[in-house]
Amino acid sequence: MQLKIMPKKKRLSGSRAPLMLFLCQMISALEVPLDPKLLEDLVQPPTITQQSPKDYIIDPRENIVIQCEAKGKPPPSFSWTRNGTHFDIDKDPLVTMKTGSGTLVINIMSEGKAETYEGVYQCTARNERGAAISNNIVVRPSRSPLWTKEKLEPIILQNGQSLVLPCRPPIGLPPAIIFWMDNSFQRLPQNERVSQGLNGDLYFSNVLPEDTREDYICYARFNHTQTIQQKQPISVKVISAKASRERPPTLLTPEGNTSHKEELRGNTLSLECIAEGLPTPIIYWIKEDGTLPINRTFYQNFKKTLQITQVSEADSGNYQCIAKNVLGAIHHTISVTVKAAPYWIMAPQNLVLSPGEDGTLICRANGNPKPRISWLTNGVPIEIAPDDPSRKIDGDTIIFSHVQERSSAVYQCNASNEYGYLLANAFVNVLAEPPRILTPANTLYQVIANRPALLDCAFFGSPLPTIEWFKGAKGSALHEDIYVLHENGTLEIPVAQKDSTGTYTCVARNKLGMAKNEVHLEIKDPTRIIKQPEYAVVQRGSTVSFECKVKHDHTLIPTVTWLKDNSELPSDERFTVDKDHLVVADVSDEDGGTYTCVANTTLDHVSASAELSVVAPTPTPAPIYDVPDPPFDLELTNQMDKSVQLSWTPGDDNSSPITKFIIEYEDAMHEAGLWHHQAEVSGTQTTAQLKLSPYVNYSFRVMAVNSIGRSLPSEASEQYLTKATEPDTNPTAVEGLGSEPDNLVITWKPLNGFESNGPGLQYKVSWRQKDGDDEWTSVVVANVSKYIVSGTPTFVPYLIKVQALNDMGFAPEPAVVMGHSGEDLPMVAPGNVRVNVVNSTLAEVHWDPVPLKSIRGHLQGYRIYYWKAQSSSKRNRRHIEKKILTYQGSKTHGMLPGLEPFSHYALNVRVVNGKGEGPASPDRVFSTPEGVPSAPSSLKIIEPTRDSLTLEWDPPSHPNGILTEYSLKYQPINSTHELGPLVDLKIPANKTRWTLKNLNFSTRYKFYLYAQTSAGSGSQITEEAITTVDEAGILPPDVGAGKGKEEWRKEIVNGSRTFFGLKGLMPGTAYKVRVGAEGDSGFVSSEAVFETGPAMASRQVDIATQGWFIGLMCAVALLILILLIVCFIRRNKGGKYPVKEKEDAHADPEIQPMKEDDGTFGEYSDAEDHKPLKKGSRTPSDRTVKKEDSDDSLVDYGEGVNGQFNEDGSFIGQYSGKKEKEPAEGNESSEAPSPVNAMNSFV
Repeated sequence: MQLKIMPKKKRLSGSRAPLMLFLCQMISALEVPLDPKLLEDLVQPPTITQQSPKDYIIDPRENIVIQCEAKGKPPPSFSWTRNGTHFDIDKDPLVTMKTGSGTLVINIMSEGKAETYEGVYQCTARNERGAAISNNIVVRPSRSPLWTKEKLEPIILQNGQSLVLPCRPPIGLPPAIIFWMDNSFQRLPQNERVSQGLNGDLYFSNVLPEDTREDYICYARFNHTQTIQQKQPISVKVISAKASRERPPTLLTPEGNTSHKEELRGNTLSLECIAEGLPTPIIYWIKEDGTLPINRTFYQNFKKTLQITQVSEADSGNYQCIAKNVLGAIHHTISVTVKAAPYWIMAPQNLVLSPGEDGTLICRANGNPKPRISWLTNGVPIEIAPDDPSRKIDGDTIIFSHVQERSSAVYQCNASNEYGYLLANAFVNVLAEPPRILTPANTLYQVIANRPALLDCAFFGSPLPTIEWFKGAKGSALHEDIYVLHENGTLEIPVAQKDSTGTYTCVARNKLGMAKNEVHLEIKDPTRIIKQPEYAVVQRGSTVSFECKVKHDHTLIPTVTWLKDNSELPSDERFTVDKDHLVVADVSDEDGGTYTCVANTTLDHVSASAELSVVAPTPTPAPIYDVPDPPFDLELTNQMDKSVQLSWTPGDDNSSPITKFIIEYEDAMHEAGLWHHQAEVSGTQTTAQLKLSPYVNYSFRVMAVNSIGRSLPSEASEQYLTKATEPDTNPTAVEGLGSEPDNLVITWKPLNGFESNGPGLQYKVSWRQKDGDDEWTSVVVANVSKYIVSGTPTFVPYLIKVQALNDMGFAPEPAVVMGHSGEDLPMVAPGNVRVNVVNSTLAEVHWDPVPLKSIRGHLQGYRIYYWKAQSSSKRNRRHIEKKILTYQGSKTHGMLPGLEPFSHYALNVRVVNGKGEGPASPDRVFSTPEGVPSAPSSLKIIEPTRDSLTLEWDPPSHPNGILTEYSLKYQPINSTHELGPLVDLKIPANKTRWTLKNLNFSTRYKFYLYAQTSAGSGSQITEEAITTVDEAGILPPDVGAGKGKEEWRKEIVNGSRTFFGLKGLMPGTAYKVRVGAEGDSGFVSSEAVFETGPAMASRQVDIATQGWFIGLMCAVALLILILLIVCFIRRNKGGKYPVKEKEDAHADPEIQPMKEDDGTFGEYSDAEDHKPLKKGSRTPSDRTVKKEDSDDSLVDYGEGVNGQFNEDGSFIGQYSGKKEKEPAEGNESSEAPSPVNAMNSFV
């Protein structure tokens, strides 16, 4: 049976396999396996593997090494050209070539000069299959020339003038790094007023008296030669004149209104504007007709330098810098053009073809200007190279057709423009190789049943061979779905079964021949635990046994291992293991835990676990136990440099066996009187071999331990001083943190005296920049745990190590830790700030993170400043107070709670590092929608009459929108405190006064007033009032006199009523009453006559002047006062008393007698004392109800103005508001009023 190879992992399907194979051969390139035996006799054109850089700057003090390494079969030979001509190295005794390599070594340290060997070098690696060439390597020695001698006159100028101190460093190779320092090698401070330009000059926008000094020194550092050159000091004297005259900005550099800058693609564009003026100008940057790229824009030198990293052609354009102070502004436009050296779009790749096949080499590059593509073959321009009929050149592509072995060559593609070039080697290797199978013959594969089986068949051949698999001697085809063939020839059986066992044959064929290989597969039974250990509970001191019976394949040998709590079993003779059991004798509390049985074979492993719990034994009478007596007769023997043997005699165990001995030591030299733990040994031992540390004056003592406890310490042994040696450990807790932007503070935990290992303990502190190639800088310090490195760049990673040493030598090489130099304020504000208004009091803010490079420190979080810009309702304008919310970590969004509805807000976002805040993002303005208003500020009743009341009120203190109307609800209250029908009125929003007419006289009314916006109704304010009793207003008829008739009095009654009470009638008087109904059919009425009862004499007496009435009122007032005092005392003591009757009196119709928190029925307690009187309470004497203003402060949300947020941006804590219930329609029964109401009713 057979199975054919598929170039990609695919399920086999018999009929389609050959077609799929043919198509893949047409599009697949042949790969050469990295098999050493195969490569030994497989020819291959040269390939350049290593070469020196194109621009190679050498150190003139060292030998010149120009690298050129290549591989190929046969090994290539090497030759060089210099400045375009053959470089004969045999004629120059100073030049040698490394054996088996093309690398040149020019020995200039003994004689000769580096300048002699300047030039352009190119290496060629050649064998019988072709020639590969290197880049043109331009070799130049580095230069660090001295400053020319010059006499610098002192500079004298007046306070406020501008100044430029020229540096003009000597031209070196590579260019020097410039910085200004004083005579003490301290960097001169720079700021917005004083700064260093890109050309190295020091610019003063205006000078101050403190700028006077005689040691302005410009330094040039040439990193390649590790040298620093110094300019002559410049003396500056600033004369303090009268107050300097302020002036608008002018530019110190660049000059004029416009300039031009050209930069290459991929480089960093640096634009500079430095201005003078008084006061010091501030620099701003913009891009005309565009925006600055957010993630690639950085500001340096106090925003005087604009840097854009990784520039591309899209960054071309006009950039404008603006210098501004209070007296004016000036701007300069820099026209930027981005060019591009060639860069690859598709570099040519090596081709391995078989005779007669086709292929292509593609060389595609881009640049500005467009690069020119040229081809070479074996280092020779293809136009003059020998003709090859199998190739055709089509611009950036070479097409090969029907290649033969003579078509093998190395092709070079050169893409060049005026800014640079690219050179790539790609070989075409035409091979005619019969198939080879690289997998060792008769390989045996063993697999556990029901697991995948992978049978290897690594192969090679040219043309690409086809792979077929056979099973068994008869060659039955492998066509079932259970087989998968990988493109590397591997046969996979996803689920191997017992019947998969057998011999498998892999056959590789191409037109040049055939190769085959046999492998063998054995399927093994899986290992199983058929009897697992079980959970056990045993008494202390008893024996426990765990069973673990394993069944396995008879050809595999299992290994059974027991673990306790996933670690090895204790080294204790109480633990014994036989074939299937683990036995623990004399169980103690420490033996409790998880015991695991692990069975391993060479192919698989299984495990099972059980828990052991140890409990106390049944108590039995026992002798009195005590801790052991202390050991004695301590003796030191076998005294070595780093060890000693200690022996002792145990004391009495006091009826409880000694389980262990604890050994402690004292270091009399470094920590006298302080004892440390040294070792523990079994209770059966009386000697111990102790490991010692150098340079310690040891004393030892021993304590015995039994089940009761620990004995007293023994007497101390004799002292033993070990020899000094170098430290064997280094300081720990090494850290590098900057306290200033230009320093690095290195700290560590020093070694103690015990760890010093000898006298003269010191520390070697070393550091270097992590991303640079500088050498380590080191200092040696003593008796400190901190060292400060000055003059470092801002927030740069450093590699740090601290090594201990003493008079005897150094400790081992310390571990390298990473630290950072000091942080500086972030340079860039968060971008793309977006605000999503969630509701009238909550908004969500999003922003883009600031690039880590521009944070210049450890990211602490982001901070939002926000403030109320203007109230939409044009009311309640208050002093603008900015609020701050901080979001920890790298969060890029957060919530703003506690906003005022219907308001305009502005905000900006700043990034925060360990140094402080960065610049603010542009202000984002947003508005909150309308919300429900607060209650009207006040409500009072004026001008009461017998049938009307006038209400006056003040608008809500927080309208939270545009008021649409007021809702006024009112209902009468009778003498038994029953509520009458509820009347609902809508009042225009521009009204603050309303008169209610046709009211019942001498009747109490309760009013509910609240305002409305488009968002809904706000909180209500309530008030009660009584219409007046005007007896003079009722004119009784003259009964019996017949002198005339009283005019009809009219009352309008609801049509659903069937009765109406007449009030204000005169006693003993006849009245006529008429009841009429008006409807669609007109007006219908009927009349009746009745007479009121006789008048009582007491109504003619002024009761207020009667003595008995005055006495009664005084007694009632005294009784009410006593009742109030008793209630107040009970409430202060925390007692509870039912007040449901008082709550129901004058209650709002819709309010239920429930607790506000959970809606359950209950009683009032002293926890409610702080609440205002509700429902039935009376108003103050001026009949005005004031609602306190609400201070909308973040303090109410738990963290104050500087509130902190959880990780998701939400406040820590909750906030909610309570709203007074609206009145309901209808009548409800009410019981006796509160004592306060009762007292008010007598007024």
